[in-house]
Amino acid sequence: MSDLSVADVFLWLILPYVCLTIFVLGHIWRYRYDKFGWTSRSSQMYESRILRWANPMFHFGILAVVVGHVMGLGVPQSWTDAIGISEGLYHFFAVSLGIVAGVFTIVGLIGLLYRRRFTKAVLGATTSMDKIMYLALAVTILAGLVNTGAATVSTYNYREGVSIWFRSIFYFVPQPDMMVGAPINFQIHAVAGILLFALWPFTRLVHVFTAPLNYLFRPYILYRGRDDHEGSRARRRGWDKVDTIPRRR
Repeated sequence: MSDLSVADVFLWLILPYVCLTIFVLGHIWRYRYDKFGWTSRSSQMYESRILRWANPMFHFGILAVVVGHVMGLGVPQSWTDAIGISEGLYHFFAVSLGIVAGVFTIVGLIGLLYRRRFTKAVLGATTSMDKIMYLALAVTILAGLVNTGAATVSTYNYREGVSIWFRSIFYFVPQPDMMVGAPINFQIHAVAGILLFALWPFTRLVHVFTAPLNYLFRPYILYRGRDDHEGSRARRRGWDKVDTIPRRR
């Protein structure tokens, strides 16, 4: 710790905890004071042709990316070694699947950005925070894809550096020195990801934590057709003749 610069301490020790605090408290605030705004703000009604292919590509791609990060950052290398997965085999699957997931995510994101920029109605529904969110997403995803591609030629093992730093943040025994020796492309990706977590509660990304669980337990909705025998008055057809002259009593 004594050999770290002020910038290193800020980037790899202070900034992660500040952004995680904003992430947690921001979601609590958003849920309490903007519950009706807790939505993805769908724009499907404005345009659906591009959305039909770009949206699934982006979401399935980003889901695979998240799973890959959970495996790569959350699972220690000693665990995969213990079950017989060599570092070479792990590296092969991580890089190959990571490139496929990254390409899917990027292509889907490009489609969504094109749609949002060149569809007038969708552009009109785009907020300033949407623009900041898309920029942060694009930088983070592109930096991650660069890291995946660089892993094919680089000898740096992020599981012995970046992953240890990442887990240490949640153990509350931070090891910022693990990030000091990481290549610059990994550092850029890490900072972009950290800042994205700080933005998260104030954007449409909150819909990630929305699951329609109540749908599974809500009561059935009953639909009843009209019955001619219901009530004391028979239902009349629309073309029946109606008397317009009042009858004398």
